[in-house]
Amino acid sequence: MVDLVKEFNDYRSKMNDKLLADNNLVIKRIFNLDTNAYAEGALDVKTKELLGLVASAVLRCDDCIKYHLETAYKNGVSKTEMMETMGIATLVGGTIVIPHLRRAYEFWEALEENGQ
Repeated sequence: MVDLVKEFNDYRSKMNDKLLADNNLVIKRIFNLDTNAYAEGALDVKTKELLGLVASAVLRCDDCIKYHLETAYKNGVSKTEMMETMGIATLVGGTIVIPHLRRAYEFWEALEENGQ
């Protein structure tokens, strides 16, 4: 079986390095803003990642869903919490989110399998 987590992280890292090496100030600022937005604040990191997961699912961004799933997993989110979050995302986004729900579940299983 293809290692979904490694494949995703390798590609994301390679392309982020290329984008940031291009030295575009706007892109660098957006990346920095994104990083800082998910840092500990009035809301804890776990909550922010689950909020990001809902927004990403509703917007149907598989890369973003994978990123938030992995970060949520690393921050102690349980499978039950993830599924409740994805249930809310599916409710808000409608049935068009179901294919993304399937891929999210598959990616979560890969995270669990790899002990990421």
